[in-house]
Amino acid sequence: MKPRRGFTLIELLAVLVLLTAVTALVAPAFLKTGGVEVQAAARTLAAGLRRARSQAIQRNTIEALSLDVERREFALSFEGRPRKLPSNIELSLFTARSAVESETRGAIRFFPDGGSTGGRITLKRGPRRIHVDVDWLGGRVRVLEEAGDGERLANR
Repeated sequence: MKPRRGFTLIELLAVLVLLTAVTALVAPAFLKTGGVEVQAAARTLAAGLRRARSQAIQRNTIEALSLDVERREFALSFEGRPRKLPSNIELSLFTARSAVESETRGAIRFFPDGGSTGGRITLKRGPRRIHVDVDWLGGRVRVLEEAGDGERLANR
């Protein structure tokens, strides 16, 4: 008899059971850190900021993203309707003094030349911390993720 190449059904089932067990153990630990929610919220904010900059250049007007850190919502000046962020994420906003509207509300404004008032929005849940930075001169929006020791890991 010739030896056959390949895997038996029992071997394949054993591998599937092992993968399922590993996934069941790892997934909850990953979700507890809020990694997915924080990253999604940071990307949503970055997209809103980029859209505000684009509209300011296109319309030749000043456009803004206003953020209410207490209510965990933001609005684009040209849309008006607020968008909610997850309630279990801590938010902080650092922006120009002229863009601070109250203790819990502020904005990042974009100008027709592409520049902005600049600022940083920090999103935190558990050990995960992500910064959405806006350059004041060119209006460039960057997403920076920190490691647990405060070191910046990724620039997206």
